[in-house]
Amino acid sequence: MPEFSSAWLRAALPLCLLGMLERGESYGYALLQELGAAGLANAKAATLYPALTRLEEEGAVDIRWSAGEGGPGRKYYSLTDAGRERLVVEYRAWRDFDGVVTALAGDAEDSAEDSEGVKGSENRQGQGEHDDSYGRQGAEA
Repeated sequence: MPEFSSAWLRAALPLCLLGMLERGESYGYALLQELGAAGLANAKAATLYPALTRLEEEGAVDIRWSAGEGGPGRKYYSLTDAGRERLVVEYRAWRDFDGVVTALAGDAEDSAEDSEGVKGSENRQGQGEHDDSYGRQGAEA
């Protein structure tokens, strides 16, 4: 499973949390588990809880405490109406941003293949050249 940069994670985490909470209320540990299962295994509590606190301060998330079963109480997070509106707006913006990044950097994979010589060696071989057993190029006899 790929590990995404922590900067990308911090930038996308509020939007991911809004989307997850749109499906129903949840608590921190469960959210962390869901992030990991979705492919964001490098999400840590030290990043998650400050993001949830900011969302609550901004009015996108409500908090309620529930008594724990044989342990400490648990803090549950749920989406507010303002959070639902924010989710719609920010998700649209994310899709637009993704389109721009893909348009600008989308050829990077093709460029990597070219720089590794995958396509280039095929073109050379079709022009009367070949690689000997040591990887050197020479003209065919």
